Amino acid sequence: MADAATDRGRDTPAHSFLGAGTRAADTALARLTAAVWEDGLAKAEAAPSAAVLVDALERLPPHLLGRALVLLGLLAGADGPGAPDAYSEVRKGLGTCLGLLERARGDDPLTHALLYVVSHFPEDRTRILDRVGALGLAEDVSSRLRRCLRPLLGNEAVIGRVWPSPAEWNLTDAEREQDRQWVRGLGPARLAGAYDGDTRMLLGYTGALAYWAVRHGMPRQVHDARAPRPYSAPAGPAAWHRHTAVLRCPCCGGRPSPTADGHATCTACSTRYPAGHGVLDLTAPVRDDADPADVLRNAATMESVGHYYETVLRPGFLRLMGGNWAGTVAPADEDAYIAVHTRPADGPVLDLAAGAGRWTGVLAEAVGAERLFALDLNPSMLHWLRGTVPGAAAVRADALSLPFDSGSLGAVNCWNALQAMPDPAAVVAEAARCLRPEGTLTLMTFREADDPVDRYFQRSFRGPGFPDGMPLGGLADITAWVTGAGLGLLDTSTPGNFVMITARRPG
Repeated sequence: MADAATDRGRDTPAHSFLGAGTRAADTALARLTAAVWEDGLAKAEAAPSAAVLVDALERLPPHLLGRALVLLGLLAGADGPGAPDAYSEVRKGLGTCLGLLERARGDDPLTHALLYVVSHFPEDRTRILDRVGALGLAEDVSSRLRRCLRPLLGNEAVIGRVWPSPAEWNLTDAEREQDRQWVRGLGPARLAGAYDGDTRMLLGYTGALAYWAVRHGMPRQVHDARAPRPYSAPAGPAAWHRHTAVLRCPCCGGRPSPTADGHATCTACSTRYPAGHGVLDLTAPVRDDADPADVLRNAATMESVGHYYETVLRPGFLRLMGGNWAGTVAPADEDAYIAVHTRPADGPVLDLAAGAGRWTGVLAEAVGAERLFALDLNPSMLHWLRGTVPGAAAVRADALSLPFDSGSLGAVNCWNALQAMPDPAAVVAEAARCLRPEGTLTLMTFREADDPVDRYFQRSFRGPGFPDGMPLGGLADITAWVTGAGLGLLDTSTPGNFVMITARRPG
């Protein structure tokens, strides 16, 4: 392929890439990427190398074309002093990319690589959408492209309901109106920042999918045999009543006790806490002028949140953060890990950051729902969980200050949540504090990818509290949080970028 190199290419890092054979394609791509791009920043050689790749696109063999396109997408989205020139050079290839798209075969690696490139050019939105409209793209793919190209339209913008694709968010009119009210209160600067964050997340997902596909083939869809049931109102009694012996008041450390009106009052300091839908809220006392029955009135404002989390958000998150595009880790594998490794001592079992209750249900089968506490900060998630595992006690509280006595819990499970905590080491330390001797901690989180491109796409995810991307630790960091909390490691499993750990408090 040496004849594909232009004279300009002979003086750029792109030259050796153009001549790489099939077996050396990934190595050549990694070498070229390192020479022109680093962690989202365009280097000095970015623009001339982009020009070479654009010139060669029509002549590149299949094993190089998709890889070159992913790199062009990275350069089109890069920051730094060299970024404007690199962006300009990549944009010069837009016509070629659109021509290649028209000849693409639909849902294949080349299509996704081309879509990643063209998604960076909102100023060419009409031209791009006119050319790709006849391709028959899947609605999730098409909606990501349209959203990446759409300019911010003031207060009518949709914020936070787009990932991993806007098409997968079928909100009710009431939910949409609630979102509009929230968006109108953001102000221009915060609105623009949130909109840009959503765009970067979609570009990251599009790029990560393309990067996987051009190297390994199309991703494999993994179905969850325990997919959540249709939403139903929470049922059953308030299960937290039976576990008050281990609860403690966040204000004074005293004992919250059920009251005749269904709420809770600390027996030591008389602080009142609201309870509604079977959920005890220990995040803030009830004001003297407030009705406890009204405090959790918005817990069910988005009744579909549990369904979206389990069927849309979580699977996409596992693909992006865990590198799980091949479905190496299936939901059944996670189920089995929790069921096998949770070996509680006497006492209640805590599902920490329980979310919509997917893993609370697994724990209920393993140890019995009557032993369970499900704790989360999101009242809508806990409302959904109550309809799924009504026998579990549901508590709204802060993972950094758990409302349990020291040495009171038989086991703690923290699954797919530690990476979203503002201080994961402190969360692990809190869990360890609450464990009884011989009690186990099971957790699953993610480590940062070894590949710098995968790592960049991981950081594209914008979660609550992480406007600049969700930072991940390395395996050594994660195990140090556990051992530093005084727990002994029993098992460490690291498929892909997943980290699954079992630890035990010494007897």
